[in-house]
Amino acid sequence: MDFAPDATTRDYTERARAFLVEHVLPAEPVLDEQLAATPDDWTVRPVVLELQEKARAQGLWNLFLPGRHPGHDGAGLTNLQYAPVAEITGWSPRLAPVAFNCAAPDTGNMEVLNDFGTPAQKERWLEPLLDARIRSAFCMTEPEVASSDATNIGTRIRRDGDHFVITGRKWWSTGAMNPDAAVFIVMGKTDPDAARHRQQSMILVPRDTAGVRIVRPLSVFGYDDRDHGGHAEVAFDEVRVPADNLIAGEGDGFAIAQARLGPGRIHHCMRALGMGERALALMIERASSRQAFGRTLAEQGVVREWIAEARIQLEALRLLVLKTAWLMDTVGNKHAMTEIQAIKIAVPRAVQQIIDRAIQLHGGAGVSSDTPLAELYAGIRSLRIADGPDEVHLASLGRAQLRG
Repeated sequence: MDFAPDATTRDYTERARAFLVEHVLPAEPVLDEQLAATPDDWTVRPVVLELQEKARAQGLWNLFLPGRHPGHDGAGLTNLQYAPVAEITGWSPRLAPVAFNCAAPDTGNMEVLNDFGTPAQKERWLEPLLDARIRSAFCMTEPEVASSDATNIGTRIRRDGDHFVITGRKWWSTGAMNPDAAVFIVMGKTDPDAARHRQQSMILVPRDTAGVRIVRPLSVFGYDDRDHGGHAEVAFDEVRVPADNLIAGEGDGFAIAQARLGPGRIHHCMRALGMGERALALMIERASSRQAFGRTLAEQGVVREWIAEARIQLEALRLLVLKTAWLMDTVGNKHAMTEIQAIKIAVPRAVQQIIDRAIQLHGGAGVSSDTPLAELYAGIRSLRIADGPDEVHLASLGRAQLRG
């Protein structure tokens, strides 16, 4: 295993870091101002569009998708090459990923369309997503069932001639509040009597289809995440779409979901390391500048221990993330499942602790909007539920170890 960055990785990492410092971090207060000025608007704000234009001009575009695509200026990076770039975007999770057109859920949806879509589906939906002309949403989780077990899904996708009819209710459909989210990928059951993992299918539902109804926006610890389209509860009431909108074949939905979530999980962990690094940087800055009881916080033993432990955790977990990326590139996602599960458990837990300690060190400022720490905490805490809760991954990983 060789995790040393090659010339391509160094180039993209240096350019991404420069873009973050020069353009993204100064844009954060601008985004806050634009959000405050139009509180009922769920569209992408002007500052985001400006960042996208600059990033695309610099070739920092569609970096997440391995392989090159005709007509698009993606980098064609491997997972191992993308890892340090994605970590940099984690310093500003609200702005950097979307600036590079590397934000969830569009990334996962583009991967699904790229890997499983028909030529017509790619032309209609993948091409504009790669161009950021539209956004998308992924509709899997449901309010009425324990969605940690995806086979529980109750949304019905019923065949009716040359159409499918969809009935059900979804929530935590990220991006769905944004009117530019032109297409929803919906997971539901096409055959409830089939084998357990062959009951589900995925289908493309245009937003403007009759019967699609946005029920309400959802917030995360009070944050509505409207800067990246928010999260929505969505009802599908006898929604009729052409049979050609089905992705792959009937019964392939569960397998597609697993294929989609593998890269999604490692991307989340890559960015989470950047969140941890930013929290640590803020912790060091605060400890060096703040005094209490006649000396700086940096001179307090417990603060030094927090900083040391944070550095150890980030370095160790970065190596595990890089190993996982290398395995995904060399032997495939299936054979990297142990490592994918391990990082999905370990990285958010560790980064949550680092951010929590950074909040503690900042006192009242840490829980306010004067620093990004409270919002970073909300994001990292929700990641321990999103894409499968810790307990499911622990149980699965434990079973795999017991099998030897």
